[in-house]
Parts: sequence; C-alpha cells; structure tokens
Amino acid sequence: MKLALSFLKRACLTGLALTIIFSLPMGRAQAESDPDYFTALQKRLIADDFNADLINDIFDGSAITFDIDGISAYFRHRESTLNYDQFLSAKSLRSARNYMETHKEALASAEKEYGVDKSVITAVMLVETRLGTYVGNRSVINTLATMAALTDDDVRERFWRNLPEDVDITREKFEKKADQKSQWAYRELKAFIEYVDSENFDPHDIQGSYAGAMGIAQFMPSNVLLFAEDGNGDGRINLFDHGDAIASIANYLKHYGWKPGLSREAAGDVVYHYNHSKYYVNIVLKISDKLKG
Repeated sequence: MKLALSFLKRACLTGLALTIIFSLPMGRAQAESDPDYFTALQKRLIADDFNADLINDIFDGSAITFDIDGISAYFRHRESTLNYDQFLSAKSLRSARNYMETHKEALASAEKEYGVDKSVITAVMLVETRLGTYVGNRSVINTLATMAALTDDDVRERFWRNLPEDVDITREKFEKKADQKSQWAYRELKAFIEYVDSENFDPHDIQGSYAGAMGIAQFMPSNVLLFAEDGNGDGRINLFDHGDAIASIANYLKHYGWKPGLSREAAGDVVYHYNHSKYYVNIVLKISDKLKG
C-alpha cells in the first residue's frame, strides 16, 4: 500500500505505540551517502566481532544512506491514538475472514503447534499491517544505522545542525533522546545484520516502519532472532511470507503465556506484550470475538 504524501502511518510491534508521523518538509535535512557518517559505527561493529568484509560491504558507497529526514521523526513526532474501531468495520472483518480462508492451513498448523487461536493471530495481523498489505516503506538498514551512528559525537553534532527547522526540541532533550535511541538502535542493528546474514538477505532490500519493524508481523530485529519461525518449512525465516509470519506471531504469543482456555483477562495480558496499549489489546480481542462468531 502506498503512503499518502501527507503522513506516514505505522503499526509496530512490542511496546512501540501505534503512531501517526506527519510528513517531513523539504529543506536542509536530507538523506546523505557520505561514508564518514558511518566510519565510527563500522569500527564498532567490527570490534563487536562482525566480519569486517560483511560490514564493509553493507556500508559500501551509495548502497546505504544517512537518513536525516527519516530519523528526524524520532525528535519531532507526536503520538496519536489510532482509530482502532476502523478494524471492526464490515470491510475489515470481511478481509480478515477471507484471509483466514486463504491461509487456513497455515493458521490451523500454528494453532495446533503453538496453542494460539487462529482468530487472535489474524486479529494481530489485521491491526499491525492490514493482513500484510502495509508493511512500511522505509529502509530498515538506513533507519537503524543512522540512529545507531548518533553514538558518535561528531556525527551527532552534524545531525543536530541539519535537523529540519520545524523540529522544536531543546539541545538538552535532543541529547537525552539521542543517547537512548542510539544505544537501542545499535542493539537492533546488530540483530538485523545477524538476521540478514544468516538468512542470506540483502539488507538494503528490506523495508519496514519508521522504527525499523519489519514484515507482516512487524517484528523488531531483536524479536526476529528470538521468536521468528519457519512456518512454511522452506528452511528460511522470511517475515514477509505469510506462513512464517503466522507461525512467528503464534510463537511470540505462546512465549508470553498464551495457551488454550485462557481467561479474557489473561489473554489481554499476553497481547499487551505485543503492543503496550490497552486500546490495542481491546481491539485485538474484539476482532477475535467477531471472527469466531
């Protein structure tokens, strides 16, 4: 699904709230391919035992860009409660039922193996990515590498000087947020590189949310390593494949305590791990109820 130019919607996993990110204006901020931005980051990754040839290939030339515009969202975005009721519309529920019919074998297999109700798996996918029709359009490697590069003082200073003019943030708040997000992004970047290397994906081809969540299930890379499953049995984990995404969601929910016969309160506690929002939890359970009816 193509994004409207005026805004970017995101449905993202594991405690990252659903947000609406308004479009970034054209201006001095931009995406840059200057390799100097990533020099310190490359050295850090190699020092952390990543293969030097692998890292140099990833950061070679114009294949990767320092995404000033995209990462500015972290310093300018405002969170907004999504209209979750839209997922209870007749059209949305009809799409979900059609999805369950199309992928009935994968859903039945996941329900049997992990004990997670197929209606809950489908409900999560509906809210996260509209059943895989919207998985994000930002380069995951650019997003994570740019934010992780802010651990370097020189890069952070250059980033600060090139923030869009409408980003209203004090230097103190900027530094605090950059400290938090850059360390988080570095951990996710390492997980992402480990994942794409093990599964033989080109890291530059994978797109996701503005936060780096990817696939139909919208997993962050660290959760891919922990919970992603080869649901279709082809020997490869690909979260853009419906079979793999279905099994991965089921495995994630099972890990956090889902089992057949859960009370509604207990079921809500499990779903809350997927997205730390009571609104999110309520809508997933309501969708599940409708799909069972």
